[in-house]
Amino acid sequence: MFPIKKFIINKNESGQRLDLFLSKRLPEYSRSYFNKLCKQGFVKLNEQPTKSGAILKKGDTVTVTFHTEELDLSPAEIPINIIYEDDDIIVVNKQAGIAVHPGKGTENDTLVNALLYHTKQLSKEGTHERPGIVHRLDKFTSGLLVVAKTDAAHRHLRRQFDTRTIHRTYWALVWGKFQDLQGTIDTFIDRSRRDPTKFAVARTGKHAVTHWSVLKNFEYATLLEVKLDTGRTHQIRVHMNHLHHPVMGDGDYNGRDSQIKQLPPNLQKRGKHILKILSHQALHAKQLSFIHPATEEVVSFEAPLPSEMQSLLEKLSDLFLLPQE
Repeated sequence: MFPIKKFIINKNESGQRLDLFLSKRLPEYSRSYFNKLCKQGFVKLNEQPTKSGAILKKGDTVTVTFHTEELDLSPAEIPINIIYEDDDIIVVNKQAGIAVHPGKGTENDTLVNALLYHTKQLSKEGTHERPGIVHRLDKFTSGLLVVAKTDAAHRHLRRQFDTRTIHRTYWALVWGKFQDLQGTIDTFIDRSRRDPTKFAVARTGKHAVTHWSVLKNFEYATLLEVKLDTGRTHQIRVHMNHLHHPVMGDGDYNGRDSQIKQLPPNLQKRGKHILKILSHQALHAKQLSFIHPATEEVVSFEAPLPSEMQSLLEKLSDLFLLPQE
């Protein structure tokens, strides 16, 4: 049986297109995915099959059946860095470049496929294509991620995300130098109107809170420690871009070529060298702590920076003159 989600449309949601509403409520999926489900009859409006462009009214009931038979959930012998495992959980240091679960373009080369090769014991909570997955990291973000091996562990960990007793700390290399040493970004995040595959700060959407503090200032770059109160898709990348300090190497949120043009002419060649070092955004989930679902004790984990970020940190002083004291 496939997972089912049901929504009752409220006053604020009335007047929206069905596919747009679903992509906002379930941002991990694209509008094209819901268009496909509508065509296959897996989305119903008031218990009747419907088109993706249907306009919603207050009181309407939307039912989505997540039909995912086409996704390949077979085990795959993909190297993964497991830093802790017991009967209830697995903690992974995910490398950049591997998606967490199957989806469009990543059907059999994901962390889920690697975990299925490693163990047959993964939680069945959640959607069909995400056994064991409690939270995610972007494909090109590296670092720590906890996976549930049992349904009880999955529910326990999800409650911790809901009550914010799971704590995550990221390190990010961003463009530009900060005047303040710390700050908080408190906004709403929604799908971008210009490009629905991306997200942006908006007047409405999902509440997102990001805390940042400066670890080291360079002349044209900053190493930040970032902590999240919420876990929205692309949250750190969107918020840093909103502050005009995009994450280095982030091709989706102005972290690559557009930044080179803003450097002094004599440093643009050095900026291009940075992008050669970075094949992806310089964002790493460095620390993770939570209450163990079986022992009820707080456990903490830390993962070293990946080699690309470490190499860049060592070169930044020379590339961009002297760091600020």
